[in-house]
Amino acid sequence: MTTSLVLTFVGDDRPGLVNAISEKVVEFGGTWLESRSVRLAGKFAGVVLVSVPDESLIPLESALAKLAPSGLRVSIERGAATESGRPRRTVKLDVVGNERPGIVRDVTQALTRLGVNIEEFASGLEGEPFTGALMFHATARLSVPEGLGLDELRKALEKLAAEIMVDLAVGEGEPGAGA
Repeated sequence: MTTSLVLTFVGDDRPGLVNAISEKVVEFGGTWLESRSVRLAGKFAGVVLVSVPDESLIPLESALAKLAPSGLRVSIERGAATESGRPRRTVKLDVVGNERPGIVRDVTQALTRLGVNIEEFASGLEGEPFTGALMFHATARLSVPEGLGLDELRKALEKLAAEIMVDLAVGEGEPGAGA
């Protein structure tokens, strides 16, 4: 039997951080299944899904904890046995607007009220080409509950967009894959 583990890690950015974790996973018979990593403010952070033989769980956890003195902190969570069986539809969300505090809070608050789950979210700031003004950009993959139509979701988010002065686009499919 194997167990899925979700590892989150952060350390001062330098070569070898991902390798240090992957070496331990392989050493204990595990398989690296999926990951997302990024450099932010001089730190390198990520989340990894691995599968590990049950008998290697405790030794792997111990080995990963021993990376902390080198400045690499790893947190470990055991994966859920099964994911929820409720039928849901996946939609994409793109957000663009002038940078200001609260955009993420306002958008996620509206999504929460509608029962929409965020499966993936990425955001950043970019300078507007002509003025250099900072523009906030975000893309998300959302899981929408049955009974919430795409038009209803779009209308709720369009109302919010007018209130907080951002452009929001909602559509079927994956984020960033055209409207």
